[in-house]
Amino acid sequence: MGIFISVPKTIECVLCAAVFAVLLCACSYKCVGILQSCGYGGAKFFAWCRKKRNLAFTRHSLLALLCVFSYSVISLCFSFAGEWSAVIGFSAYIIFFALYIWADNKVALKSPASPTPRFKRLYVVLFLCTATFVYFAVTLLNFAAAVWGNTVFYVLRYFALSVFPLCIIPLILLANAVAKIYEVPHNRSFVKKASKKLANSNLKIIGITGSYGKTSTKIILSHLLSQKFRVLSTPRSHNTPLGLALSVNSAELENYDIFIAEMGARNVGDIAELCEFCPPDYSVITGICPQHLESFKTVENIVKAKGEILTATKVKAVIAEDCFELFESYGVDKIKQNCLSEVECSAEGCSFTLTLGGARVRTHTKLLGRHAAQNIALAAEVAYSLGMTPGEIASAIKDLEFIEHRLQLIKAGGVNILDDGYNSNVKGAAAALEVLKSFNGRKIAVTPGLVELGVLEESENALLGAELVGFDLVILVGDTLVQPVKEGYLSAGGDGAKLILKPTLAAAQEELKGYLADGDTVLFLNDLPDIY
Repeated sequence: MGIFISVPKTIECVLCAAVFAVLLCACSYKCVGILQSCGYGGAKFFAWCRKKRNLAFTRHSLLALLCVFSYSVISLCFSFAGEWSAVIGFSAYIIFFALYIWADNKVALKSPASPTPRFKRLYVVLFLCTATFVYFAVTLLNFAAAVWGNTVFYVLRYFALSVFPLCIIPLILLANAVAKIYEVPHNRSFVKKASKKLANSNLKIIGITGSYGKTSTKIILSHLLSQKFRVLSTPRSHNTPLGLALSVNSAELENYDIFIAEMGARNVGDIAELCEFCPPDYSVITGICPQHLESFKTVENIVKAKGEILTATKVKAVIAEDCFELFESYGVDKIKQNCLSEVECSAEGCSFTLTLGGARVRTHTKLLGRHAAQNIALAAEVAYSLGMTPGEIASAIKDLEFIEHRLQLIKAGGVNILDDGYNSNVKGAAAALEVLKSFNGRKIAVTPGLVELGVLEESENALLGAELVGFDLVILVGDTLVQPVKEGYLSAGGDGAKLILKPTLAAAQEELKGYLADGDTVLFLNDLPDIY
């Protein structure tokens, strides 16, 4: 018993706990990256863990099994070393954990983990939680060995640590819950700071929301307004309170005239929360479709959530023509986007006429698809309301560049690549397929299907499958939703010989290498993130 409570034994326990915690945390990096992609939402992360054919737990189980056998063999082989045999057995953990990390890194996350301050803080908490549990486990195993006195057990006393790979996911969830004790009030304070900063500024605020087209419309509007104003806008798809607050807090607001805020929502009340600290002078609703129906439950809730921006709008709202009637009851000064006419779309872009304040201007953009022209028209209405002339707007439209991952045309080796990886809604998919049809040569579509459609997921993916009929090659990626897409394709008369299923996007790209030729056009429709 004296040996158990000695200083050397305590040091041994601390070192074993530290080493093992480092190994476990290194193996957890990808899972923590997934948690980050889930917005640090424990429920969403757990749902990812439970998804059918998710191999994370299987890999952790295999690691645990290998550790059990290898630790036992090494410890027994060095049993002549007495009490040090159990410590020597740790080499088995180091070897197989290292092999696991090496193999796991062979497949990178589509959205790599970003080492933000919050990510680093979570990792520290994860290490401390893991080290604490391992320390107590090591201490109890040493205590049991000292009390029991069994020689074999004493030699193998750390073999029970092999079960800890099975605890990686629970430990991540625990660390995330503990970290939120600090993160939640910290985030509130961060958002409050942004709210005060905006309130003390002279910025005109433009809020943009909708089921689709938010980011594209924001980028287009920012480009138009920047011809005449100093414009600050939220980067990429940052459309949460923290995303907006980050843009505000990291900028010198006196250097800008206008702030364009993209506003996203997954539940009723989300837009109202955003508008509370970022009240828009002008607002835009880009359109309504059953996107995020999984969380909203009904289309009525989607309309209610998006309508929250109108309640907060101070001056004027611009609403897409095809959903204007859904918001007619709101009292704010509203404009129905109907300035667009004479639209002509081809593989070279779109030409159309804008009617603004009675003046008609003809313009052209390299952006592809009728929906791009509609997004431009929404932005044009806002720009005109803020004082830009029709001529200034038409001139700026001609200079628009492709928007990354949103029907971005890339020409490579004689092949046209349509990168529509960020498109995951019903209307956007239909528009993308229409654009693909406008190209000459063979046409190939690559897609994993559409997500977050709730009860409509199977039926809408079956309809997507039907829309794929007639293309020269269709590649369905993954196993999330490809079955209803496949069934819809075949039921609509699709040629089974032109349909290929591949487990990953990388495998689909490898298939294309031996197929594509000059003049072909391939559409990558919706590259699902890792959480799907």
